[in-house]
Amino acid sequence: MALFTREEALEYHSMGRKGKLEVVPVKPCANQKHLSMAYSPGVAQACLEIAENPAKVFEYTNRANLVAVISNGTAVLGLGNIGPMAGKPVMEGKGVLFKAFADIDVYDLNINQKDPEKIIEFVKMLEPTFGGINLEDIKAPECFQIEETLIEEMDIPVFHDDQHGTAIISGAGLLNALEITGKKIENLKMIVSGAGAASIACCKFYVSLGLPPENIFMYDSKGLLHKGRTDLNKYKLEFAQTKDFGSMAETIKGADAFIGLSVKGLLNKDMVRTMADSPIIFAMANPDPEISYPEAMEASPACIMGTGRSDFPNQVNNVSGFPFIFRGALDVNARKINEDMKIAAANALAALAKEPVPSEMLEAYGLKELKFGPDYVIPKPLDPRIIEWESTAVAEAAMKSGVARSTVDLVEYRKSLKVRMEQSSKRIKDFIKSYNLNL
Repeated sequence: MALFTREEALEYHSMGRKGKLEVVPVKPCANQKHLSMAYSPGVAQACLEIAENPAKVFEYTNRANLVAVISNGTAVLGLGNIGPMAGKPVMEGKGVLFKAFADIDVYDLNINQKDPEKIIEFVKMLEPTFGGINLEDIKAPECFQIEETLIEEMDIPVFHDDQHGTAIISGAGLLNALEITGKKIENLKMIVSGAGAASIACCKFYVSLGLPPENIFMYDSKGLLHKGRTDLNKYKLEFAQTKDFGSMAETIKGADAFIGLSVKGLLNKDMVRTMADSPIIFAMANPDPEISYPEAMEASPACIMGTGRSDFPNQVNNVSGFPFIFRGALDVNARKINEDMKIAAANALAALAKEPVPSEMLEAYGLKELKFGPDYVIPKPLDPRIIEWESTAVAEAAMKSGVARSTVDLVEYRKSLKVRMEQSSKRIKDFIKSYNLNL
């Protein structure tokens, strides 16, 4: 059941001050002294310090807490290639989530450019301003080239959330589902519906967790990826089977897991019934999954089912990943977000799902009980503990893997995150309240 009407959604974006973000000064500018320090001539002192020691930019500017959300609007949510202006509400929303969940400031940059080389050139020029780059809603295969090049050529974290966000959250769920079902990742047979950016990134991540690539049967709109096809780019070829094993209905027989990042209705109850005992089904097409939760449970009551929806158990929601991953990366001044940091994020989320759920969380979701098991393998996105668990794990992995340029005391850091978010949440609530919006 929809939580809002079309009219309510449009009013939310248009009431009062238009859009969802505002830039607010954090230093006073109420008298002549303030003005002279904020700009000329006092600002020159900060400029000279940075010119002498570039690392001082993190002390005298907001760079250490500023992320660029960059999109060309070619693959926006389930809406497709709607362009950078139509995609801007999504990028503003991303900024809201960064701030609300991890106290990270964002400028959304929606660019009218499809040429990957020109996008790369544009993003590289932004490095002096930003502490991190979040690429968003850029279509495959261009998104792979863009991210790979920027990671290699920039000295700050670059992260394409459409790829890695889904991979990390579903990876956490997969780890817990394996534990519950007693299945071993090295023996898992996995069927994947969809071969876009998210699907390929998910499979790469599952391989880093221990899944043999030859155990992955990936389908695009033309069928199984296999080496006999001549229409596969190098990213799809990485997951091409040696030969054509037939339709999804054929290969899914005896499969342990189904990963869906495609469209509604591609998995039916008859197909689920042919899967192995206690199958793992993450049907993540939005807004409607490849098979509905009730249908999957009817076909295989022992299955562990996840979707992208909030109205069923085990929601795979990227907001459980990107804000906290960037928080941890920024706080140790990481040069990049590497595989160790992504795996640490997934393991942290998987571990948190095993912890007792506080009563305030149960109240927020209208639940009487929530504990680790088939209907709870991924923490709820609104769990305030995620930042303490995930950001700390990411920061630790960055330090251990050698990409961090500064260090933190992990015990004190974890405590500081809770305090930071309490203070940030209060500021945001008070600020929004001042608008007198009836939401």
